[in-house]
Amino acid sequence: MNNRAIIAMSGGVDSSVAAYIMKERGYDIMGVTLRLFNNEDAGIKEKSCCSLSDVEDAKSVARRLGIEHYTFNFSDDFKSQVIDRFISAYEHCQTPNPCIDCNRYIKFKRLLERAYELDCDYVVTGHYARIESVNGRFILKKGLDNTKDQSYVLYSMTQEQLRHTILPLGGLAKSEVREIAQAQGFINAKKHDSQDICFVPDGDYAAFIERYAGKSYPNGNFVDVDGNVLGRHKGLIRYTIGQRKGLGLALPKPMYVCSICPEKNTVILGDNNDLFARGLDAEDINLITTDKLDAAIRVEAKIRYSQSAKPATVWQTAENKIHVEFDEPQRAITKGQAVVLYDGETVVGGGTIC
Repeated sequence: MNNRAIIAMSGGVDSSVAAYIMKERGYDIMGVTLRLFNNEDAGIKEKSCCSLSDVEDAKSVARRLGIEHYTFNFSDDFKSQVIDRFISAYEHCQTPNPCIDCNRYIKFKRLLERAYELDCDYVVTGHYARIESVNGRFILKKGLDNTKDQSYVLYSMTQEQLRHTILPLGGLAKSEVREIAQAQGFINAKKHDSQDICFVPDGDYAAFIERYAGKSYPNGNFVDVDGNVLGRHKGLIRYTIGQRKGLGLALPKPMYVCSICPEKNTVILGDNNDLFARGLDAEDINLITTDKLDAAIRVEAKIRYSQSAKPATVWQTAENKIHVEFDEPQRAITKGQAVVLYDGETVVGGGTIC
């Protein structure tokens, strides 16, 4: 393989330092900022990613490094593979993770295809995770900075994608990355990290869905686990498992969304204890350390990005399905989220909770 690489530069400090490290290692690199959507099309008026200032920040760093910089328009792919999936998941009473879809279908698929077209053998990003080769197989490991580890959102990477991806920040702490950026005089050295879904910067995903899809979703009943009507909800897309705030009800005790029934257009509320379960099924799986699970194995499993991994047993139930049984009941297991399996620091694989 050659030493030519495309650096996905968002305009943030992480991808900028990744570009710097790759140049220091002697790679022939070009910076690329992805145009994923038009703010106007998504109904976004305030600054968001994909903004002109982000592109200018990326260009500024590229100029300082003396590398070429380009902007690729992947908005059609992003619409079909990320935004449309996001909306469909909520319409089917699931809670999606669009960052996983963006990595799966855009950064490590579409961008890698473009890299090949440009005679580049590698895609480089600023993710905090590590890729290693073990006995001819590529494995994905947690970033050494536990507070920034992003291996959870990368579980869907294939062997080919892992082979052609470099993650220079996996062995660094965030503080070290900012120190490098400041030492190099990067304009974004102190730039804050983005915390929101890029195309829903105000956090009101339900309003975004209604605006983008051009339709509204009917009101219905809140009911308790015994079927008693407690009040009216404002459309199923506004609720997710475990939710307590924003229900708009005056209740004698705290109640939580325990399940959502699209057939009856109802949201079922219950006590906190009703949210706990030990088992889950996941589909659309991707295994990294092996091609398939021939027997049940012990792992640690995460059911959301912000949660720590918990001891569990997993076995494969079909070609594209697994079952995970936790040692202890887990709170608010949510359809549409990813379950990611770990063996220590190594990502075994994962899938979408169904």
